[in-house]
Amino acid sequence: MPGLVSVKTPPDAPAPRISLPDASPRSDPAPNPNPIQAQAPTPPKPASPLPKKPPSPSPSRSKFSPRKPPPESPGSAAGAGAGVPPDASLDNPDLGPFLLKLARDTIASGDGPAKALDYAIRASKSFERCTADGEPSLDLAMSLHVLAAIYCSLGRFEEAVPALERAIQVPEPGRGPDHALASFSGYMQLGDTFSMLGLVDRSIGCYEQGLKIQIEALGETDPRVGETCRYLAEAHVQAMQFDKAEELSKKTLEIHRAHSEPASLEEAADRRLMALICEAKGDYESALEHLVLASMAMIANGQDNEVAAIDVSIGNIYLSLCRFDEAVFSYQKALTVFKSSKGDSHPSVASVYVRLADLYHRTGKLRESKSYCENALRIYSKPVPGTTAEEIACGLTEISAIYESVDEPEEALKLLQKAMKLLEDKPGQQSTIAGIEARMGVMFYMIGRYEEARNSFENAVTKLRASGERKSAFFGVVLNQMGLACVQLFKIDEAAELFEEARSILEQECGPCHQDTLGVYSNLAATYDAMGRYFFFWKLQITFSLSPSLPPSLPPYICIYICSVNFDLDY
Repeated sequence: MPGLVSVKTPPDAPAPRISLPDASPRSDPAPNPNPIQAQAPTPPKPASPLPKKPPSPSPSRSKFSPRKPPPESPGSAAGAGAGVPPDASLDNPDLGPFLLKLARDTIASGDGPAKALDYAIRASKSFERCTADGEPSLDLAMSLHVLAAIYCSLGRFEEAVPALERAIQVPEPGRGPDHALASFSGYMQLGDTFSMLGLVDRSIGCYEQGLKIQIEALGETDPRVGETCRYLAEAHVQAMQFDKAEELSKKTLEIHRAHSEPASLEEAADRRLMALICEAKGDYESALEHLVLASMAMIANGQDNEVAAIDVSIGNIYLSLCRFDEAVFSYQKALTVFKSSKGDSHPSVASVYVRLADLYHRTGKLRESKSYCENALRIYSKPVPGTTAEEIACGLTEISAIYESVDEPEEALKLLQKAMKLLEDKPGQQSTIAGIEARMGVMFYMIGRYEEARNSFENAVTKLRASGERKSAFFGVVLNQMGLACVQLFKIDEAAELFEEARSILEQECGPCHQDTLGVYSNLAATYDAMGRYFFFWKLQITFSLSPSLPPSLPPYICIYICSVNFDLDY
């Protein structure tokens, strides 16, 4: 049974502060003729499109201030201490900038985003009322960006989406660089919000639209276009769309090589991403080449910790190539650096322990493997301050795979359940949780708990459908596994539907001769045989037997199946 894996989510950075721009529109673009380089009205964009950890939601609830608000109302004059006028005066064109400034001052004073939210809502209403019919207002777009940023800081991502969808409709990029900046910022911020909601396909669509606007304004070779290309490539990696990610990464690398010094940090980051994509596609030699060049660039820039992280990636490539001695050397180099710079109990040290445990397991040294697993678990059980739940969950998932391979499914299940519990209340982790649930389904299947296996697979399928990964090869594999669980529960009709959907996906993503696709063919043929649908069974077996690249491990009964088909068919 094929193993199930999910794309790793990088550790979260601390939640950024909300940075609100000035309320007045930019009237003189001379200091920056090409402004599309940052999302000015949005919070600082994270280094990766992978989901980031939001601030803890506040129990405060925002609302429009009534004409005579109570003293405790966040939008009242008494509450704000600034004499905020009631909603009836929002037609005053001077009120919008004042309210937006008040929101900025509220955040700067440390009062929290709850009051600022009320001011931002009313500022948006004021700009909306004062906007001339048919004229796009950059003030309105900016206030909506700020409003959405505050919603996100409160963890209310669903409420941020309508504000951003309205914001991207306001500017007209053809009117000049300011409008282009507002439109670009809106699409990128909306993409980040969709990413936090786990809607990867919609997130990618927003990033692509933002990139298109940026290219039209700056040209295809501007360094800022390269940054956006890398951002979009990382989103494609998260969605396991590696061909598109590779195309964008190559473009990013070309742009940065043209505009940066040799062995720059930007080029090193591009090569690390290219290595990740090449590794995912099975091109280990190319991945190793990119990692070596990235390591040289980091050494030249004195980035010792980054060099150690690259050494871990190099060790992973050597492990995939079965060059075990070189892998051990790379891991030990990284371990020495991490221990000296971060301490013996840092999660980076634990991650290297996990890689060494996997290596020694593959080489048959089970005692050493188990020892490294226990050392890693000891660190994860008492994490140092600053360790994120995502780091711990990732480590537990990797250790569970080792326990699974040494025939300890019960222990593997416990670790997977702990990992899922750590992530279940984290926004933007739907795909990761789906991967964990799929792994749990495999464990349940292995120990004969088929009903629980089916339920785990069903939960994973539901999350993957919602996150836009319904066309990935991973999704096809999960459907196939769920179909096998249904067969064990004698739900033959449901199994046939799942195998059919898995077949269509894997044929598209992997091709008809891939081993995963051939496995689905075999499962579907056997299911049709059990259902008495001999015509479809016969067609599948003919396709199966004529495949030019059948793996040698396939069962020899294919021709027997074809010869034993009942040809008394009613057409």
